[in-house]
Amino acid sequence: MSWLPKKNVVVPVDFSAQSLEAIQTALELVESSANVHIVHVVVPLTAITVGEAWAAEDVASRLSAARDYLATYLKQHSIGEITSVVREGDPGLQIAEYAQSIKADLVVMPSHGRHGVQRLLLGSVAERVLRHVECPILILRRND
Repeated sequence: MSWLPKKNVVVPVDFSAQSLEAIQTALELVESSANVHIVHVVVPLTAITVGEAWAAEDVASRLSAARDYLATYLKQHSIGEITSVVREGDPGLQIAEYAQSIKADLVVMPSHGRHGVQRLLLGSVAERVLRHVECPILILRRND
């Protein structure tokens, strides 16, 4: 199996500068931008969240807003002809599930480089994807 080019590359995005770098890296690894799949995962509201408690925000409206924002984000950065998906749930699990559903050859994602208490409290999406996805993963280190 050849390392390049890849047929299906998944790139999780959280709209950070590191996400944009991951998209650019993925575009370099494929023949066509149509082979890049951008995934954004909306974290579910909990029962203690004000929006959920008062039913001010439902899942459908949050997903719709995320889709609109993702489309705007991609357009602002002149990224076209790609597949973009918005899902709701645990980010690590949703990214891995999506990658498996499209038979991804590679997942390209940034590492936010959290350590210590911050990592303990926030967890590591990259680590969770690594544990659950079946294809190779390219994790990009922070530049700062």
